[in-house]
Amino acid sequence: MTTRNRRGTVWTLLAWLAAVFFFFPVLWMALMSLRTESDAATDPPTLLAAPTLDQYSLVLDRGIAPYLINSATAGVLSTAAAVALALPAAYALAIRPVPRWRDVLFFFLSTKMLPSIAALLPVYLVVKHLGMLDNVWTLVVLYTAMNLPLTVWMLRSFLQEVPREILEAAQVDGARLPTVLVRVIGPVIMPGIAATALICFIFAWNEFLFAVNLTATRAGTAPVFLVGFVTSEGLFLARLCAAATLVSLPVLIAGWMAQDKLVRGLTLGAVK
Repeated sequence: MTTRNRRGTVWTLLAWLAAVFFFFPVLWMALMSLRTESDAATDPPTLLAAPTLDQYSLVLDRGIAPYLINSATAGVLSTAAAVALALPAAYALAIRPVPRWRDVLFFFLSTKMLPSIAALLPVYLVVKHLGMLDNVWTLVVLYTAMNLPLTVWMLRSFLQEVPREILEAAQVDGARLPTVLVRVIGPVIMPGIAATALICFIFAWNEFLFAVNLTATRAGTAPVFLVGFVTSEGLFLARLCAAATLVSLPVLIAGWMAQDKLVRGLTLGAVK
């Protein structure tokens, strides 16, 4: 075996070890969801006990579907809005730089420096004054605003990789800006758009602070549903693992379906 092959084998083993290390908590959660509460509560947990789907049945009977629908609605709509708003801004900053474009980029980045907890009280008062508490559209607006700076930065990096010859050819043909964005630039950076959209969706899906404070029964999201398993009676570990597994499935499925575009997008220039 040559030195190059030996190094490749070592890096492959290290990659597998890292993958197992990061995947083990997910596997453990899935295993615990197939146990009874008594088996899951033992120390160490009983791994050889007969698997059961009773915990999933209890979670479904508790009404997880509306929470999943609210999370999906807020995540999909906010992601679509963030990408639609960020693409023209990223085009202006990457292809047609506006005056003081560095200050504009810093302003976008500075909006992420404020902790969400610091903005919770004024946001709550504004939402309450508008009568929008416990409304999924409130989450859509907030998640769009939260993800927009990151979306602009990522799409700008992707747009910087677009060959200028393509844009010049479109201009010669008389294409207007909407046509350039949709028919020319869009297909070229589609992997980058997919990667950006997936990251925005994950952030929206996992957001908890605003969801738990601005929603109640009608617009509660999946993370809010999980909190209900921490009660004064104790922690229902097996049932919580079953609920967490169900909540994780949409993100895992979305990542699996977009894995080719995600890898191509992240290597296109968004992460440097």
